[in-house]
Amino acid sequence: MSNNQSILLFALLFVTPQLLAQTVTGNIINKSTRFPVAYVNIGVLGKNLGTVGNDQGKFTLNINSTYAKDTLLFSCIGYAPVSIKISDLLSGNQLVEMQETQYELDEVVVKPVQFTEKTLGITSTAKYLQAGFSENKLGYELGVLIKNKKSAFIKWICINIAKCTYDTIFYRLNVYTDNGDHEFENILKQPIYINIPKLQIQETVYIDLSLKNIVTPGNFLITLEHVKDLGEGELMFCCALGKRTYYRKTSQDLWTSEGAAGVSISVIADVEK
Repeated sequence: MSNNQSILLFALLFVTPQLLAQTVTGNIINKSTRFPVAYVNIGVLGKNLGTVGNDQGKFTLNINSTYAKDTLLFSCIGYAPVSIKISDLLSGNQLVEMQETQYELDEVVVKPVQFTEKTLGITSTAKYLQAGFSENKLGYELGVLIKNKKSAFIKWICINIAKCTYDTIFYRLNVYTDNGDHEFENILKQPIYINIPKLQIQETVYIDLSLKNIVTPGNFLITLEHVKDLGEGELMFCCALGKRTYYRKTSQDLWTSEGAAGVSISVIADVEK
């Protein structure tokens, strides 16, 4: 092999990986109003490839060629999901239209049911064991599965903070029903965002949900989701040994649980007796 051939082969070894990765960009809008849809979850269902659109509906996602035949799922609370083949998105800047969901009013059935206020979940304030958001990865989500046999009306979310180095925290709060086998379904009809400057963050953060009318029929998952580019920093929670933390690495990924420690997130709820 000549010296020129060796140089060419050496160069190709470094160029080829760059050619295998392509960047998909686009804008996500409300199909009716034409306004941007903020913080849309974008990813390949069940795979560790995803991101979250920004507050102006813009998104960027680097896609390896191994996903070329897959489909991206766009989902957001209050909108019908949209699926688009990745191959159809590689032609340039894309416009994704999402249709708002029209919710029917649930039938009201009056029953002689009594409720009692309870605190459910993990309430540890120990800081020697911490877990949370240690990198600025859009779509990363974690929380705790709260065991409850009957219906519960959620009034408050309580989060015990161990450390925060961000100037401001901005996360989406999600509530899921437990369908078993690490399958969860978001029951919120409107997104809930936690936006707090660092100076106002106490060791325990209380989020008032009493006016949201969130009722869970049984076990439910409470999570925080990293949906905004916060720059360098971390948000860490107190943990309890022997409990489980549920998480997924990015939008549309599979859920995983870690049994070494559970993040300290709890709810104050009126629970059916």
